[in-house]
Amino acid sequence: MASTHSADPTAAATRLLDHPWEQAEQARHRLPRQTRGGSPLLGVTATMAATFGAAGLTAAAAGPAAAAEPAVSVPDEAPDADPGLALAARIQQQADHRTAADEAARLAAAQEAEARRAAQAAVEATALALPTTGYTLGTQYGPSGSHWAHLHTGLDFEAATGTPVTAVGPGTVTSAGWAGSYGYRIVQTLPDGTEIWYCHLARLATTDGPVERGTVLGAVGATGSVTSPRLHLEVRPGGGAPVDPLSWLRSHGVQP
Repeated sequence: MASTHSADPTAAATRLLDHPWEQAEQARHRLPRQTRGGSPLLGVTATMAATFGAAGLTAAAAGPAAAAEPAVSVPDEAPDADPGLALAARIQQQADHRTAADEAARLAAAQEAEARRAAQAAVEATALALPTTGYTLGTQYGPSGSHWAHLHTGLDFEAATGTPVTAVGPGTVTSAGWAGSYGYRIVQTLPDGTEIWYCHLARLATTDGPVERGTVLGAVGATGSVTSPRLHLEVRPGGGAPVDPLSWLRSHGVQP
């Protein structure tokens, strides 16, 4: 007896056409399973990581070289600089220069003024003055007597007895006492060595040591070879021969 399930090619083809979805479903279930290490997603991720890693290595390798490049300096007056700030900076710079110049000029003026004051003080320290007050000029330096037999070696300041006699300038009293026809006499030596003789004194107030201009040395009197009170003043440069006291005083700015 023949089998009812004989292999009929036509029938088989008919069945495949009648149920196409069944074959698709079966084919879907027959797809080979992927291994854990072979996931497409993991493959893409690994590729991206490798790409980015290479880029990072490239950037890291370029980093030190880039850091070693010198910084670009911007000029003071770059095209995009604020014109107002640049103008203010120039004005401030000019003001600083003017201030420095003004300070230098002020300092120079102060130094010059100080030098003038020092010079004036030096002049005043050595300036001379008249030896007495309330006087009348008497016999002056030069020949005297009826036939010019004698030389008057000084200048007489006629004043009342007891009128103070003062030093004509700074110096040192080197001699004081009785001097014959000069009466009581004081000799003062000035810093340049000039000797000033104060003669016919009634008394002696200073007998030795340094004195300043205006120091009281004694008083007008009539001692020695005179009969009326007077101060006989002699000037002897270097302690030598006498010179005209009137001319000498005037040459030092003193007007008897």
